[in-house]
Amino acid sequence: MPEDVAETAVLLVSELVTNAVRHSRVAGRYILARCVLREDALRVEVGDAGDGVPVVRAAGDEAEGGRGLALVDALAAKWGTEPRAYGIGKTVWFELALGE
Repeated sequence: MPEDVAETAVLLVSELVTNAVRHSRVAGRYILARCVLREDALRVEVGDAGDGVPVVRAAGDEAEGGRGLALVDALAAKWGTEPRAYGIGKTVWFELALGE
């Protein structure tokens, strides 16, 4: 995997896991991360038991947070959310292209 892709993946997975810990922690439920390396892309998924669906928002200049999904939106080839199996929580995922 190219070094720049790996560095971007580390940044973005950090943002998604931080969001899951801050906004979707549910007692007795785990936050899970999964990485799938394909020939053309790296897909990273972060699942949590929270009900809310994340949305990109505009953070003010003085805001201490609120930029995580904006980074994901700007740096990932694509990203989205989907319900987790068994109807508990969601998975937020992104993909990074490995080359042209």
